[in-house]
Amino acid sequence: MLRPSLIFLSLALALTACSKGGKDGKEMDTAKASAKAADKVLQVTEEDLIVIQNSALSSGPTITGSIQPERKADLRSELSTVVLQVLKENGETVKRGELLVRLDDTSIRDSLNSAEEASRAAAQTLEQAERQFQRLKTLRASGMTSTQQLEDAEIRRNNAQSDLVAAKARAVQARQQLQRTEVRAPFDGVVSERKVSAGDTAQIGKELVKIIDPTSMRFEGLLSADKVNNVKIGQTVSFRVNGYPNQSFTGKVKRVDMAANATTRQVEVLVAFTDGNTPRVSGLYGEGMVETGSTQTLMIKNTALLRDGDKAYAWRVKDGILKKVSLLIGERDPRRGDFEVRSGLVNGDKVVRNPTSTLVDGQKVQMIASVPANVPTATAALPAAAAPAGK
Repeated sequence: MLRPSLIFLSLALALTACSKGGKDGKEMDTAKASAKAADKVLQVTEEDLIVIQNSALSSGPTITGSIQPERKADLRSELSTVVLQVLKENGETVKRGELLVRLDDTSIRDSLNSAEEASRAAAQTLEQAERQFQRLKTLRASGMTSTQQLEDAEIRRNNAQSDLVAAKARAVQARQQLQRTEVRAPFDGVVSERKVSAGDTAQIGKELVKIIDPTSMRFEGLLSADKVNNVKIGQTVSFRVNGYPNQSFTGKVKRVDMAANATTRQVEVLVAFTDGNTPRVSGLYGEGMVETGSTQTLMIKNTALLRDGDKAYAWRVKDGILKKVSLLIGERDPRRGDFEVRSGLVNGDKVVRNPTSTLVDGQKVQMIASVPANVPTATAALPAAAAPAGK
């Protein structure tokens, strides 16, 4: 009969063996899966690969800011009256002189009619005073009236003339006020913001609508004051804009302010677009770099990089074999978003453009012809999918 201690020892050894066998089994299964995946041939096209080449890496101070129109207008009310009609909504295009907002003109039109009537009455009074003055002037020459009567007629004539001038001025003022009840576009553009609706009370100075010219967009950036000596008018600026993830923009420094912001100690830099590629939306955030220098170095696209903490990798295709290589990455080019490759790759190496998690180190690679874009096949929609040879 076995002793209890030996029974317990036998059970422990059996459990340990089972545990070890299970662990070894998992490792063997993983190794088998990797070997099986490595046996599969990865079919890729030329579009799936990127050739590593020397490119220009620009350097210079960074500027941040937003896209703003050079031509913009905040149309405000010049009268205290009621808004009758708003004819344009946000985003609608307008032509120069086109009516945008109509204000209530009832009281102003009454004032204009009154001023015009007063002007006509003053003109008749002046005409009568002028005739009376001319008659007395003739009579005075023949000695049939006194000098005092002639002077009184002249004073009445002059007063009537002054009244006519004042009446005309009031009529002109009323006519100008009437014109201000119709708010019109000062230039061709787009309504960026509508501030009022029909029925609102428009006080003097109240914003009605904002108009911008989308063809006059520029980049208004801020530069650190300690970098201002490196920036000159005419230098090239490359930058990216939020909302346009796959586009890069190019411009030139148009103006550098001579006064720094008292709070942030930053200097404003205005950049004009030069490549005809201009954002159509104002207020978008942008970040760029003033190019003050450039060097030639190996560059790799951001999409081809794999990150694991501080380490970077890429999948290189060489001699028909897929290899995961470790890279030493340097600075990022703000124009294209590419990174400098300091080690790990050489000029002419080919790497996978958009690597996936299914790639296996040591896997065989087969180059195939590109599928035409007009052929609707399921295979064409799969980027570099791993497929067994012969399928």
